[in-house]
Amino acid sequence: MAGVWVFADHRGGSFRKVIFEMLGEGRKIANQLGEDLTAVLLGKDVAALTGTLAEYGADKVIVAEDSSLAAYTTDAFAKVTSDLIKEYQPSIVLFAHNAIGKDLAPVVAQKIGAGQVSDVIQVIYGDQLAFRRPIYAGKAFTNVVFNAKPMIATIRAKMFEPVEPQAGRSAEVVSASVSVSDIRQVIRDVVRKASGRVELTEADIVVSGGRGMKSGENFKILEELADLLGAAVGASRAAVDEGWRESQYQVGQTGKVVSPSLYIACGISGAIQHLAGMGSSKVIVAVNKDPEAEIFKVADYGIVGDLFEVVPILTQEFKKILAE
Repeated sequence: MAGVWVFADHRGGSFRKVIFEMLGEGRKIANQLGEDLTAVLLGKDVAALTGTLAEYGADKVIVAEDSSLAAYTTDAFAKVTSDLIKEYQPSIVLFAHNAIGKDLAPVVAQKIGAGQVSDVIQVIYGDQLAFRRPIYAGKAFTNVVFNAKPMIATIRAKMFEPVEPQAGRSAEVVSASVSVSDIRQVIRDVVRKASGRVELTEADIVVSGGRGMKSGENFKILEELADLLGAAVGASRAAVDEGWRESQYQVGQTGKVVSPSLYIACGISGAIQHLAGMGSSKVIVAVNKDPEAEIFKVADYGIVGDLFEVVPILTQEFKKILAE
């Protein structure tokens, strides 16, 4: 069984949008190579999720179920995934460029002796497939071509379009045997913080604050705007270092990479480390009282002014527009 594989990681019995985006682009790659598109599903009691993967384009779904896969651990998931790749010899394996994918993909690549490219933002089609990724904190881009198979790649969220699901579409389901031992990690408990807002990397709109917010209390004005727009709230590293926001909200080279349709940066100077985390946003709006701030060099729209005056005005204007 060759083909193009998509590693379908899941949380709480559901998939993040990036999985469907990978299935959409995976379908194009599979068509280019004349191969099947296969989703790989690991976990415990996850067989019920195969239908969703089929509806989003998977021709086959490999299911590996075991109690050792109930919660993610590097050892168990890397062992099972690498064993499956050795057995079925896929041409390409795509992982999401998220916490699990960034941890798992390089370990799998090492185990099977394959090359790996991270943070892919575009697939270039031609005589040879090439994977485009940013380098030098997003200041330049490089195209990576593989001379051997399998190819391992992690895919940045919101860079590819998912296919429209086809209700009732079916896929061949392959049950894989699992052999796991010598797991060094033990998951005692998983604590999730509840939030009514969309997760940062999944958000179509992100409102972020930086050092110009002056305090954590002042993030309330960004939260009001975000709630109105159905957006996520992010922060620069400076704001996180000051203790105004938790690290899970940090956008940047050492935080999370986001690619929303709209990114509103408030009181953010535009350090290169921050730009590396949001530079691929489709539309960037910057609010800063310093007309020389670096953020204006990448912004599509810039507002020079005090954010504590500008943001409430934006909120009121959006309320008027949404009320129409």
